[in-house]
Amino acid sequence: MIGAVAAVLLLLAVLVLVPLRFARALRRSLKDPEFRGLFALVVVTLLAGTLFYWQIEGWSLLDSFYFSSITLTTVGYGDFAPETAAGKLFTVFYLFTGIGLIVAFLNAVAHATVEQRSERKGRPDRRPTPPEEERKEE
Repeated sequence: MIGAVAAVLLLLAVLVLVPLRFARALRRSLKDPEFRGLFALVVVTLLAGTLFYWQIEGWSLLDSFYFSSITLTTVGYGDFAPETAAGKLFTVFYLFTGIGLIVAFLNAVAHATVEQRSERKGRPDRRPTPPEEERKEE
């Protein structure tokens, strides 16, 4: 019984802490103009996919957003698939452009999370100093 309670508490902690850390990293990253541009591209890409599937495939807005999201994150449950030729062609190009964009976005958020964690622990960034910079300091 204690093991089940501990498992539930751990699950609740993960379900609360992970989104909080993500939100904190996202909020921190939005101060960077380059990240804001990347974030805007992700939003525009998801919005474009949602509107396209809503209009061309005739899906609901929720289903269209769901399909756009799972497609770009390469989850692809298989519960939806474009049936029109335009939808299939769009999906191919949507994947080619969108996956790289999502990977870059998630990489930037992960970098901000690691940076935030190292600053919180009072440690500077752990990246080694290039030899050229070391020579300039001497």
